[in-house]
Amino acid sequence: MTTYFIQAFIYLLAAVIAVPLAKRFGLGSVLGYLVAGVVIGPVLGLVGQETSTIQHFAEFGVVMMLFLIGMEIDPKALWAMRVRLLGLGGLQVVLTAAAGMAVAWWLGLQWQTALAVGLIFAVSSTAIVLQTLDEKGLSKTEGGRNAFSVLLFQDIAVIPMLALIPLLALPGLKGGSGSSSEVDAGLSLVAGLPGWAHALVVVGAVALVIIGGYYLSRPLFRYVVKSGLREVFTATALMLVIGIAALMSVINLSPALGAFLAGVVLANSEFRHELEANIEPFKGLLLGLFFITVGAGINFEVLVAEWGTVVSLGIAVIAIKALILLALAQMFGIRSSNGWLFTLGLAQAGEFGFVLLTYSEQNSVIPPDISQMLSLVVALSMFLTPLLFIVYDRIVLPRYRRSSNDERAADTIDEQAPVIVAGAGRFGQIVCRLLRANNVPIVVLDHELEQIENVRQINIKSFFGDASRSDLLEKAGIGQARLLVVAIDDRDRTVKMVKHVKEFFPGVWVLARAFDRGHSYQLRQAGADDVVSETYYSALELGGHALTAMGVHPMRAKQMTWAFVENERAHEKELFEAWKEIEEGINFSPRYGELFMKLEEALSNTMHREWEVPKPEDVPVWTPPEHN
Repeated sequence: MTTYFIQAFIYLLAAVIAVPLAKRFGLGSVLGYLVAGVVIGPVLGLVGQETSTIQHFAEFGVVMMLFLIGMEIDPKALWAMRVRLLGLGGLQVVLTAAAGMAVAWWLGLQWQTALAVGLIFAVSSTAIVLQTLDEKGLSKTEGGRNAFSVLLFQDIAVIPMLALIPLLALPGLKGGSGSSSEVDAGLSLVAGLPGWAHALVVVGAVALVIIGGYYLSRPLFRYVVKSGLREVFTATALMLVIGIAALMSVINLSPALGAFLAGVVLANSEFRHELEANIEPFKGLLLGLFFITVGAGINFEVLVAEWGTVVSLGIAVIAIKALILLALAQMFGIRSSNGWLFTLGLAQAGEFGFVLLTYSEQNSVIPPDISQMLSLVVALSMFLTPLLFIVYDRIVLPRYRRSSNDERAADTIDEQAPVIVAGAGRFGQIVCRLLRANNVPIVVLDHELEQIENVRQINIKSFFGDASRSDLLEKAGIGQARLLVVAIDDRDRTVKMVKHVKEFFPGVWVLARAFDRGHSYQLRQAGADDVVSETYYSALELGGHALTAMGVHPMRAKQMTWAFVENERAHEKELFEAWKEIEEGINFSPRYGELFMKLEEALSNTMHREWEVPKPEDVPVWTPPEHN
């Protein structure tokens, strides 16, 4: 028992140290887990023989991940992606397997072994790719969705691969391995069955998952919820996923595929969010453990002895898969940065490669010495995957962002108006709609083509171009304009733009959007006449609703929000001076903290005074200054 505690502590300590460091340096959590595994395994030798056993257990994290992904997909959405699932995924598996087989046969392997090698390298890492896409917020992009389609097809394709491998057995290798397959056969419901019976069992199991998930899960969860014990609900969720995985395993199907189907069935369940919340922590922990075991399982003795061959094969695998994926991306219209995301994301071998490799060795298809080397190649390609995503983030994406804006020249601005709005995003669009509803002539500038198209759909005159460029502002009529609204989504460009306009066109009234208090002060220093924080008034509104929800009368809650605004304005000059001192390095937190304590005390006093509701005629009306 003591040994298990020590090993668990070592694995967890390695993760706690390595993953935050990897995230801090922008390398992603997956690479952190892999490095942690290498350090505690081959480098320090703190873990060893138990790694492969733990890896089989940790692979259940992939099953949980597919279950959660399934719950995010509506069955209609799954049907809508059938072309990409079958066409793109099918071609990727067939072409990659053929290319891998050709290379292996060229290197002197028998065709049966070469075919098994091709199948092993045809699959990519579902765990690494989906985890990284989710981490980077790329799951909903075109490249991310297509990558998911291919990964899902690969998981399905593993089933016929496992059925095909025993048929490729080489007589010369029999007798040396294969004992474990007989052990596993005792846990199979389809071992020894004729083909038609095997097919019936498989269809029946899939039907049981779908029908049971739809009709039986709801009464089961309602029964559990009535107990009022959260831990029982967690146990039920785990029982459901483990049970489906076990059912799929005993009929020789992919547990991940069965879990995915169950997730799709439960996608519209009222218990969906509770299930996600209960399973998510287990999924994350098991996936992390899986990545650590991949790193810890690298055999450095073989790697040192054959490092040239292993590295060459690893790079060759990534290069060949990348070329095939890039060609398929072009064929299926996955363009620009999405095509590279799809290509670089799927260019590695995957965790199912270890399963197929072990199965091939057990069934006398791949010799043990070649199997050891190929397992290193699979692990190396997985190890390099986070680096491919870094290439995408730091080289590919910036280039396409620049070229997408540079490819199209700025529009010819052929109209001028007394109001110019710079920026047509979520903030600027509201300003535009309000002005347009009151028949105020406006000209809109934005360097995001999609935002311009959105504004044009509501018949607002808008032009593509960088609003911070002085020549475009002059063509838009800044010299004759009365008002400039600066709503662009860039701190530095906003400040520079305000400085330029107030220096050369001081008669233009400038309204600017700020990100926070510090940015607001920067804009005021630059000369902005009026500054509004993008979250200030929405936060006040929500705060008023919070007071109402706690029993405060709605009118009283409104008075309290007015008091908050009045208190901020009363101390605005002091706050601004304190901020300037901090910016100049004269004083740091003490004065700023004392000032906020004073502000909070004044706010508390203001909140408890009696307020009178002002009459409409007493409310001052703001009028813009006359243009000089």
